[in-house]
This record gives sequence, C-alpha cells and structure tokens, in this order.
Amino acid sequence: MPEFAEPLARLIQECKRLPGIGQKSAQRIAFHLLRVPREDAEHLAQAILDVKDKLTTCIECNNISDEELCLYCRDPHRERTQICVVEEPHNIVPIETTHAFRGVYHVLHGAISPLRGIGPDQLRIKGLVERLRHNSIQEIILATNPTAEGEATAVYLSRLLKPLGPRVTRIGMGIPVGSDLEFADEVTMSRSLENRREM
Repeated sequence: MPEFAEPLARLIQECKRLPGIGQKSAQRIAFHLLRVPREDAEHLAQAILDVKDKLTTCIECNNISDEELCLYCRDPHRERTQICVVEEPHNIVPIETTHAFRGVYHVLHGAISPLRGIGPDQLRIKGLVERLRHNSIQEIILATNPTAEGEATAVYLSRLLKPLGPRVTRIGMGIPVGSDLEFADEVTMSRSLENRREM
C-alpha cells in the first residue's frame, strides 16, 4: 500500500469505514476532498455534524426526523388505518418511490436475530402495539427484508398482532430472498406491495 501524509492517510482510513467503500474508492474520495475549496469541505463537514446533532427519531413511528413527528406522520393526506412495518428507516425509500402506498410507517430498527443476540425486546415493537390499541388500524403490512431474520420477525409480529384485530399481511416476494429492500427497483417493490398476503 502506498504511503500518504498522515492527515491524508487518516482521511482515507475514515472513508474506508463507510459502507461499500474500499481502498481505491476511499483514496478517490480523499483526493477529491483535497482538491475542492476549503469552503466545500466545510459544507460537507457541517452537513455530517448536522445529521448527528439535528436529527432524532419520530415519536410516533421511529423514522428519522428533524421534528417531533416525521414527514409521513405529520402529513394529513396519509391513510392512518394502514401501517407498513419496516426494519430500518432507509427501507421506507423504495416503498415511497412506488407511489403505491399511502399509509403510515413503523420502523423497528432491526430484526430478530438470535445469533446476534437481538430478540423482540431489542426492537421497537411496543410502540406498534400501542398504536394499535389507541387507533383504528385496519391493516398491518409486514415489509421486513426477505432474509431469515426478516422472516422470523414477520412471523413473530404476525402472531403478536393478529389477536389485536387488524388484518396482517406480508409483502409479496417479488424481492429476491437474501436481498435488502433498499436495492429493489420500483417495479419489483410495487409488485411486492400489490401481492402482499395474509399472515
């Protein structure tokens, strides 16, 4: 590996810690940042700090938000009788790009994974149960990832939520098993929502 001045080497190391960034990509990013005006680098640094300092989780659905309620929870045009349950905030994006779902969301911030020591108590399930008890929810769409952990989470939630009254459905499996929702194209995601099934 080539030798770099210490500040540049440190920047490359930090860039490599980002998901999907290897040595060569980290070097390209670092050299790009070295070439841009200081003002551009400051804007990037400030944007990163703002994300850490100014974002929180929505008190209703656990999505990322810059206010008490996220964009979807404070949107008066959303269908509040339908909740789509996802593992992570970034899983909302492929669903929204289809324009096929107009309900609200609930973010679990993970999936059941005994091998990693993650059980139902580590997920944000309690808030979902509370929403069912205090609102007239007609349908819960389980849009957890089509992985072993996502399936285990969907089965657990189905057994927990069905006795509370709502229709519980699972997105259709137009998404390849072992994949992640963020990599699904719009057509696949749209068909998955249309082909959801009763749990």
